[in-house]
Amino acid sequence: MAKRLSAEMRRASIIKVAKRLFSQSGFHGVSIDEIVTEVGVSPAILYRHFESKDELYEAVLKEFSATRESYVEAVVADDIGFEQVLRAMTTVFVSSIMNHPDMLKMEMHSQLEGSSASQEFFLNRWKSFTDYIEYNLLELHAQDKIKQINAKAAALMYQGIIREVLLLKCLQQTDRFIDIPVASLVDEVISLFMKIIEPAQ
Repeated sequence: MAKRLSAEMRRASIIKVAKRLFSQSGFHGVSIDEIVTEVGVSPAILYRHFESKDELYEAVLKEFSATRESYVEAVVADDIGFEQVLRAMTTVFVSSIMNHPDMLKMEMHSQLEGSSASQEFFLNRWKSFTDYIEYNLLELHAQDKIKQINAKAAALMYQGIIREVLLLKCLQQTDRFIDIPVASLVDEVISLFMKIIEPAQ
């Protein structure tokens, strides 16, 4: 006889399957029937843990978000210069996505979903980067260490280029940069970004 799972383990197994299915097809592309079939439980069991598909989706988003927070905060804690912290944050984030591309798929789907939880998830995925860049560029300019620059636009540009590298390496079928490791691409992006914000003359 198979061992009966505890309520906590059953909930975790439902979330695990839901993460994969939602990442592949988005919220609207997945039915409760698909989830329970994959998990091997009845809809009644699923509804004991989650009152609705919306609640399950929010639980999946929270789990992805918690993963992000656990490694970004550790990197930001290091008392080093702007470029070094930016490199460290980016390296950790990129490595995490490369090891778990479902996180990127979920992020892309979340842009298309209408729920507030989806929008919050998407915004928070990059908040550490954009806040760090924006705040520090303003501080560095105030100290006359870099030329004047639109910090908000610079943060958006950085976010967009790093996301494009990840899309290229994780999701696209054809990769015209197939011979270039993701770490080399990211290093080049950071070097170019630092040239844009060259020291004030």
